[in-house]
Amino acid sequence: MKLVDQSSQQYRRLWWFASRGFAAVAIVLLITAILTAPSGLQNLFNGLAIGGVYAIFALGYTLIFSILRIINFAHGAIFTLGAYFTYFLTGAAVGFNGLLANQRLPFELPFPVAMIGGGLLAGLCGILIERVAFRPLRNKGADPLLTLVSSLGVAVAIVNIIQLLVGAEIYSYPRNPFGEMPAALNLGTFGGLTQRPIIIRTIQVIIFAVSMVTVVLLTYFINGTKTGKALRAVAEDATTSSLLGINTNFLILVTFFISGLVGGIAGTLVGLSVNVSGPYFGINFGLKGLAVIVLGGLGDIPGAVVGGLVIGVAEAFVPSEYVAYKEAIAFVVLFLVLLLRPQGLLGRAAVQKV
Repeated sequence: MKLVDQSSQQYRRLWWFASRGFAAVAIVLLITAILTAPSGLQNLFNGLAIGGVYAIFALGYTLIFSILRIINFAHGAIFTLGAYFTYFLTGAAVGFNGLLANQRLPFELPFPVAMIGGGLLAGLCGILIERVAFRPLRNKGADPLLTLVSSLGVAVAIVNIIQLLVGAEIYSYPRNPFGEMPAALNLGTFGGLTQRPIIIRTIQVIIFAVSMVTVVLLTYFINGTKTGKALRAVAEDATTSSLLGINTNFLILVTFFISGLVGGIAGTLVGLSVNVSGPYFGINFGLKGLAVIVLGGLGDIPGAVVGGLVIGVAEAFVPSEYVAYKEAIAFVVLFLVLLLRPQGLLGRAAVQKV
């Protein structure tokens, strides 16, 4: 028996060194690619911008999973709703299709205010989804699989309602949403092997900045406020928290609101970069969000941020001739990481109590 235990320990030690060695080689190769590629730093900045959006979008998944231990498949639809809400709050008109064709709101808001308003409305939709699709099943002690199916049904319903009301047209935000700013920023010439100017789209810088501010505010809320600490207690043990007087149902509502808020803001940020491409706008990002939270570690907030940035940077370095395969990068990175760390980059291995 002792011989088997020693062999197992040696295997685990060998695997530990091999995985760390693989990670070190990967980091060295990444740094080399950045320093030698003609547009390495530019790709890095672009990857960080879109990775920041992936991060805050995945945070919505992470918050709900950490509390209820289930995936909210309606989160992609909330992402889409946030983008549409912001568009209409800016005073823009509906297109030529749908029941609301050519209609517009009787007021218009500055884009930053509209973005916050769109996020808040998306958060309210998150609360509605919790009351309709999650709480009734939770109160009846239904199997978690039924909750997954329920959230998926809500997502399909939302997407079809959007298409019924506003059609499937592509919507674009105002040309200069943040006022008169240069279209791109010249960060100078990179002094690597090739002397090339580093040109970054201004909107990419804004997207990254808004993403990081959102992450910082959410982190402060979770770790530095009384409500956030109560959420962490519920995530650790909902039953014990309830016995100690914490209103778990209220905190679950708060979680869905925050999840919808960050999802709606993420939808707006992506719409800034690539336009709102229709009711199914959030489907691809929903799949990537799942990849991000598994990559970073299920239920781990820092892990969701790191996972989003890793996938964003990896996608940015896909050569132009292979851009058609860029959507698969998230899952390739996920597969490679899970081979070495099944619990994800920052996740903790599950401890089985016997």
